[in-house]
Amino acid sequence: MRLRGILAIRIAALLAAACFLGVALGLRAITGDWSGSGRLAQYSGTALYASMVYAGVILVAPRVSAAWAGVIATVFCWTVEAAQLTGIPAELSARNILVRAALGVHFDWADILWYPVGIVPLVVVDWLLIEPWRRVQPADPERTPSHHA
Repeated sequence: MRLRGILAIRIAALLAAACFLGVALGLRAITGDWSGSGRLAQYSGTALYASMVYAGVILVAPRVSAAWAGVIATVFCWTVEAAQLTGIPAELSARNILVRAALGVHFDWADILWYPVGIVPLVVVDWLLIEPWRRVQPADPERTPSHHA
C-alpha cells in the first residue's frame, strides 16, 4: 500500500474517532446525563467507546484487515473492562476525568455485550468499502523489484 493510502486511512480513522467522541458527548449534552448513569448515555457511550478503539486500531495499524482490527479492538475493550475488577482503574479514575473516560470505574457485564455493538458495524463497513480499495492499491514501487534488463 502506498504511503498516501496509509496516510488517508490514518486521517479517516482519526476523523472517525473524533466523530464518535462528538456523538457521545452530544448525546450526553442532549440528555443532560453527564454522569452516564442513564441507560442511553451508558450503553451508547460504551458502544461509541468501542468504536473509538476500533478507529484507534486502524490509526495505529492501517494495513490490518477489518476482521483483525475488530478482534483487536474487542479484546482491548474486554481487557480494560476486566481490569476494572482489580480496582486499579477506579483508583486512577478518581484522580483524573480523562483516565475515567478511558479506563472506566466499575465492571459491568452489559459493557461486555455493548462493545461488539460499537465494533461489528465498523468491521462490516470497513470490509465492504475499504478492504476492496486496499487490495487494488499498487505495491510500493520502492519495494517492488525492477523488471528492466
